[in-house]
Amino acid sequence: MIKILQFVPVQITFFLVIGILFGYYFDFNTTNILFALVGFLFVLGFIYLKTNTSYSSSLYFNFIVYLISFFIGISSISIKNELNNPNHYSHFLDDDNKVVLIVEKTLKPNQYQDKYEVSVIQLDKHSVIGKVLLNVKKDSFLFLNIGDKIYVKSEFQEVNHPKNPYGFNYKEYLKKQNVHHQLFVSNNEIHHLSKRKFSLNRIAFNIRESINNSLKANGFKGDELAVMNALLLGQRQDISSELIQSYSGAGAIHILAVSGLHIGIILLILNFVFKPIEKLPKGKLFKAILVVSFLWIFAFVAGMSASVIRAVTMFTAVAIGMQVNRPTNVYNTLVISMFFLLLFNPYFLFDVGFQLSYLAVFAIVWIQPLLSGLWKPKWKLVNYFWQLLTVSIAAQFGVVPISLYYFHQFPGLFFISNLVVIPVLGIILIGGVLVIILSTLNALPIFIAKGYNYSIYLMNITIDWVAQQEEFLIKDISFSILLVISFYTLIVMSVRLFESFNSSRLIWFLISIIILQVVFIYEKGNKLTKEEFIVFHKNRFSMIGKNSKNRLNVFHNLDSISLSKDKIITQYQIGGGTKTPKFYNKLPNVFEFDTKKILVIDSLGIYNVDGFTPEIIILQQSPRINLNRLIDLIKPKLIVVDGSNYKSYMNRWKETCVQKNTPFYYTGQNGALIIRKQTENYISNFGLNDF
Repeated sequence: MIKILQFVPVQITFFLVIGILFGYYFDFNTTNILFALVGFLFVLGFIYLKTNTSYSSSLYFNFIVYLISFFIGISSISIKNELNNPNHYSHFLDDDNKVVLIVEKTLKPNQYQDKYEVSVIQLDKHSVIGKVLLNVKKDSFLFLNIGDKIYVKSEFQEVNHPKNPYGFNYKEYLKKQNVHHQLFVSNNEIHHLSKRKFSLNRIAFNIRESINNSLKANGFKGDELAVMNALLLGQRQDISSELIQSYSGAGAIHILAVSGLHIGIILLILNFVFKPIEKLPKGKLFKAILVVSFLWIFAFVAGMSASVIRAVTMFTAVAIGMQVNRPTNVYNTLVISMFFLLLFNPYFLFDVGFQLSYLAVFAIVWIQPLLSGLWKPKWKLVNYFWQLLTVSIAAQFGVVPISLYYFHQFPGLFFISNLVVIPVLGIILIGGVLVIILSTLNALPIFIAKGYNYSIYLMNITIDWVAQQEEFLIKDISFSILLVISFYTLIVMSVRLFESFNSSRLIWFLISIIILQVVFIYEKGNKLTKEEFIVFHKNRFSMIGKNSKNRLNVFHNLDSISLSKDKIITQYQIGGGTKTPKFYNKLPNVFEFDTKKILVIDSLGIYNVDGFTPEIIILQQSPRINLNRLIDLIKPKLIVVDGSNYKSYMNRWKETCVQKNTPFYYTGQNGALIIRKQTENYISNFGLNDF
């Protein structure tokens, strides 16, 4: 491990990553950063030219190189952030926007809307740049295609923060895609102008559509067609949520995303197909060009997603090394591909698939040879499956901590899924390419189509069977970023000790265990001392939670079906690390929390409680009350309106509170209200709000 850190590409890429993180989380003036970068480049050049050669490896020289890498990271994300461009559409917004858009991506729809990522090219009379999320109401069978140029008249709306604590932050996710606003339109509000004359995205889309149409004509449909699209064309939006859940529960979700595994298999196939070319003059060069070209053609057709670009970039370096017979250092290949990918798009750093891919590959390269050496089977077949098992286990060492942080579950039977699926995957990829070629030529025999369709069906039901063994699937694991760091520290120190047992490495291993224990104790202490009163946001319903000493009581008026499907409390339980909550299918009218008295007024509209003077009033289920009179009588410090109330009532109450100078809080706008013990502040899941 220490030797890896001594590689120059590793050191430079490390400081590039640090720079990207600084540039994302802190505001820097792009011009000043670029001036600093140019200045350090001049200093580096001066040191190199005016001093002896050995000085170039000195501490001062290295320090300047690291600073340059750091500032390149800051400047790259600052330049890539389209909000910093003076021509970004956000600088020209008004109340009545006439917008010209070009469809760039088709996204997974929800129950009510089709969703697209679109580029803004004109806003009123201004030529602009930028991307937005376009939501089109499902009111007809008209669909937009990639490359369509359309005109709409709509209001730009900001993407909402999560309404409840620990909910998925879709706003932050889109921000990392350089998408900052969304538009809501109906199909009859869309005016088609033309199709873009030339668009690489549209060409790739047309190729995929042509392939899909030919596959459908040959009887492929449903989950089997969706899996073919994911494996062979890199498109996952048609996969059902049930199938995704099965693959995730079985620990095989990586199969559905085109990544290093798929590209590696494709590379081996291409090497085999083009092997005869090596016999020609300069055959190895031509072969390398063909292999790399086909890899990038596949990436282009697959949509150039982060995982595809990462894998193809890395295997391009591997392919070139294979053809020129110069075995490259795998760590250097990994890190160099990461460096150039992050230069191309620094937002890749925040892509979960990007993180998982690099961690998995790095762990396989480092840990798998150590595991493989534990046993040397004599039989080739046994050795083959032993190698597969060690690869799967090594990959898990790399991804488990961060997977627990993002997905909060651990599939105990991951090794079974990988032992079954990975050997079959190569056959499915080869067969899939053959099926696509024959189907587009209208020459696909029925028995091949049915056989291939059935093979995917078998793979799906096998994965589903593994996922149904729920006793081996550990769910709802609360895992913080501190635990991620401490677990990776323990893994690194454990592997180093396994590589070479000595007193120094043993001490570091024991220190890593102590660090992990300290983090566990610290987090458990925080959970036991946390005292919160939460008014959750839920459309048409009411939910109130009291969290005391890691025990959560939830009061609600949901029916059993709605409660079983609801994720609000599960997300709070996982994010806050609380024990299994206790549910009460009733909503008390009176609460006391810390020193605060809270009155809940429901549809009955009763608020005269003898001897009880509340500081906080919670309005639920649209009570017909005179809020003006209530404020004069009770003089509350805060009026809270949850999601169970009519919008018209909420607006009227808000106006009354403004007139009476009484603080007003609507969970549909501000998010869940969180009141914490020992504070006079009312806290939403966006931070402190003083009233």
